[in-house]
Amino acid sequence: MCELLGMSARLPASITLSLNELARHGGETGPHVDGWGIAFYEGPDANLIRESTAAANSTLMSTLRSYKVESEIVLAHIRLASRGSVKLRNTHPFRRELAGRVHTFAHNGHLSGIKDRFRFSPFQRVSPIGDTDSEHAFCALMQRLSLIWIRHDELPALSKRIEIVADFAREIGEIGPANFLYSDGDALFVHGHIRTQADGQRRAPGLHYLSVECNYGVGQSKLVGVEFESKQIQQVTLVSTSPLREGGWIPMSEGQLLVVQGGKIVHNETYIRRATTALSVQSERMSPGCVSLEHWPHVVATESRPCPM
Repeated sequence: MCELLGMSARLPASITLSLNELARHGGETGPHVDGWGIAFYEGPDANLIRESTAAANSTLMSTLRSYKVESEIVLAHIRLASRGSVKLRNTHPFRRELAGRVHTFAHNGHLSGIKDRFRFSPFQRVSPIGDTDSEHAFCALMQRLSLIWIRHDELPALSKRIEIVADFAREIGEIGPANFLYSDGDALFVHGHIRTQADGQRRAPGLHYLSVECNYGVGQSKLVGVEFESKQIQQVTLVSTSPLREGGWIPMSEGQLLVVQGGKIVHNETYIRRATTALSVQSERMSPGCVSLEHWPHVVATESRPCPM
């Protein structure tokens, strides 16, 4: 299995501190030696850097960590190959252009039979370059999103994007673990699902998240694995397969979809499968803590935590 790391911030921030820990998982303290990649967004474009080697031993990764690139949206991935050869074309995150914007996707989990479920013809707009089930899933998502991403000068309504991503997440979740990060440069979409745990059992959580707000007012601030230079209020949401350090990480439920804009969680939806039924609770444009856990115990409420000093 692979590991994911994502960030959405109100102001440009460096994810170097979290990236240091993720890189250690890529061959030093973890077995994820089959490639790594990271996408730094700058408006509608993204700088995508990938290698099909272990992150812990990579000179390029070491240089990147020392450079401290700042961005408002970041997606990162370290790979332990389960399907597809150890090649650059099979290294996450994957990237496609749609309506003049870069769209990126990183996934953790094996989707059995996805190539039979989603087929591509030479006449379709997108098709896989490599041979992973993850990229195949991404291309299927892009095909659906291409129906609403039409104008280069206009963002589709967030509600329409959420609907397509949520339907896609539910569908691939039926055939395997569906933990993924997807971004269109405007929002970060995070779907938590199941993952093989330390005891060998597959269950949630597949991802964890941490949402914090800070106003240090002076110099450089360290924000649970994130650094930024600003005297303004900073809002950041971090997502990781496993908590990268102690303090405040919230495990995601199976089927939970978060949408983050400018570091703020604006959508939180969780689906629970029980026998042949699925329960859905949706809360769009959530304010922190606005969901009553007394009435809906299977919903993870959004929290905005104080920044550790």
